[in-house]
Order: sequence, then C-alpha cells, then structure tokens
Amino acid sequence: MRVPPAQVYFADTDRQEILSRMDEVLSTGQLTLGKYGRELEEQFCRRVGSRYAVAVNSGTSAIEIAMRVLGVEGKDVLVPTNTFFATPAAVLHAGGNVRFVDVDPDTFAMDFDALRRAVTPNTVGVIVVHIAGIITPRLTDICDWCHERGLFVFEDAAHAHGSALNGQPAGTFGDAASFSFYPTKVITAAEGGMIVTDLKHIRDEALLYRDQGKASFTTNVHTRLGYNWRLSEPHAIIGLSQLKRLDEFIAARRAIARFYDERLRDLPGVTPLPIPVNCRSNYYKYICLLAPHINRAALKQTLRERYGVGLSGEVYELPCHQQPVFQQLCGLPPPLLGKEGGSRHSPPYQGGAGGGSPFPVAEDICRRHICLPISARMTVKEAAYVVDALLEAVASSQ
Repeated sequence: MRVPPAQVYFADTDRQEILSRMDEVLSTGQLTLGKYGRELEEQFCRRVGSRYAVAVNSGTSAIEIAMRVLGVEGKDVLVPTNTFFATPAAVLHAGGNVRFVDVDPDTFAMDFDALRRAVTPNTVGVIVVHIAGIITPRLTDICDWCHERGLFVFEDAAHAHGSALNGQPAGTFGDAASFSFYPTKVITAAEGGMIVTDLKHIRDEALLYRDQGKASFTTNVHTRLGYNWRLSEPHAIIGLSQLKRLDEFIAARRAIARFYDERLRDLPGVTPLPIPVNCRSNYYKYICLLAPHINRAALKQTLRERYGVGLSGEVYELPCHQQPVFQQLCGLPPPLLGKEGGSRHSPPYQGGAGGGSPFPVAEDICRRHICLPISARMTVKEAAYVVDALLEAVASSQ
C-alpha cells in the first residue's frame, strides 16, 4: 500500500534504548509491577497534569476498573452511541447498565441536551468520549451539571493523548479518565492503558483491582473481585519511549492536518470536520463528512485498489446501538442495555436516521464520514498524493 491508514514509529535510538532496558528486565526477572511501570505512571501524571496514574494492560481494562470503583453495578451509565465497543462493554462487565445517548454533529461527542434528557433516577454517571482527539467545548458544562446532581463524569480519552480544551489537558476534567496504548494510538506501548485521577480512593482501589484484588503484591489476601489487569515491564518500557515523543508526534500530525485543511477547503462533496476554536486536538483522526450521494464503501475501495491509499477506520462505522452483540443482549437495540438482557426503552427502536430512531445524528454521521490517513511518519508528499487520489475518486463517483 502506497499510503497506509496508520503507521507506528520508533526511531533507531529509541529501539536501542528499548532493547537495552528489555535486556535489563530479562536479566533481573522483574517482568511486571516494577520500576518501569512506576516510572511510566509518574511521567504520565506529569504530562497529563493529574495527581495519580495507574498503569494497566489495556484501555478497556482502565474503563472497567474505573467503573467498578465508581460503583456502577445495577445502575445506569450514559454512553455516546458512536464510541468503540469497549466503552459500553466495560460498563456491562462491571455490572452496570448502558443507556446510549445521541451525539453532537460538530464534535462527534455526546450531545449535552440529549444527555440531560437521558438521565433517570437510576443514573449514576456519564462517560464522555473524546472522539478523534477532539474535546467538546461543552465538557465543562457537562461536568458541572452532572456533579451538581451527584453523577460521576468519566473521560474515555483513548484517542486524546495530548489534546486540550482551553489549555486544560484531556483526562483532567472528570472524576477519572482512561487512556489507551494500543498500536494505532498517537503513542503506543504495544498494548496497555492508563487510569488517571485526582481522587486518592480511585487510585487506591484501582491498584487493588488490577492485581487480582490482592491487598498487596506480596500477599494472597484478596479483598476485591479483581482480575489480572497488570501492565508488564516490557510494555511499560515501550510506553516510556513513546511518551517522550508525544509532543513531536502531535506536531507532525498537526502539520499534515494543516495541509489537508488547505487542500480540501473547496473540494465538493468532502467537508473536513472543523476543530472547535478552544480545542487543541492531537489529530488522532482527520475526519471528513461526505455528501449524502457519495457511497463511502465504493470510495474506500477505489482509493485502496486504484490508488493504494488506505483510509483509517471510522469513528465509528456502526453505532453501538446497532452492534449485534448489544442486540443479542437486549433484543432490538434500545438505548438502555443491562446484563439482565431486558429492554426498558419506549418507544421501540425503528431503525434508520430519523424514522423513529432515538439516535438520528449518530446514525447520520456514522454512515457518511471518512478518516484520512495521518500519522507521525507521514510526509507532506504522501498527504498531497492522498488529496489528489481523493479528488479523482470523488470525481469518478459523481
């Protein structure tokens, strides 16, 4: 493929440093819960601006652990329907119910008005998701409104390493937040995740849950129904190497985004999603909305097969309320899902944007957006080729 959708980057010097540290941990036998995991937590705290950080084995685990600590069992948690499977799944695994909420077309984030309408006496909290590294300008309003009513706010910041709103970093607005180090993210640890919070009791409980619920590393006294959610030392070593490059990686992504902005300004049928004025995005994804008459699947196929351009995965192609797994849990996809498998939504879901669906905006934007290739390794020459290919592919689809 001439331009892949994403590329992981490790400089030669970084690879050598990683290999040297790997050799050290292999020699000492300290392969988990060691000094590099602690160093990653400390450096991530400093980078994000939080008081505490807990390293775990995935971004999904980070959400589930936090949900357990925040006490969602038997309660409803509001989740935007255009998020990744892991966000609602973590709530369900923690014993909670998911009530899906429609989104704002300008930011792909949970719509504040829809959030307020979705709250019930059984609601315990809200998960906001910083899709594509974009933080909604309504986030402070959401946090204030929720906290006034005793609801927690949790940030799924899997996409948002280094993003900020009004100078405040992603992950520091709510009660706690999660980050992902999956290979496609802005920085990676191969696998891994991080919980950040300013609340000591969340940090303390998360430390218990991540290590089989044990009271301490050296005892077999278990005080919580935890799991093996530990981050290994090799993963922490990779994460540390990437974290020091975060600003460099974001600067490279922003340069490509500026180029796209300029070249796509007047392209008929393709409209880049504007970044809110006070949001500083890391450009984990570069989102464009297609005109309704453009067939996204055909466009992606043409770009891949004729031009060797792979578009990045959508955010997301299929909203969660239409995912088969959630349909299986609850029959037709209502906005409230629980482990008991019952539906408590009325009127029933009718399908299709408009047409009786409670999620018309999500269904519309999920159906007709694309994400252009963008990464820290991408060159302006490659970006120019992507735009030229897109121009030709769109013209041929008219």
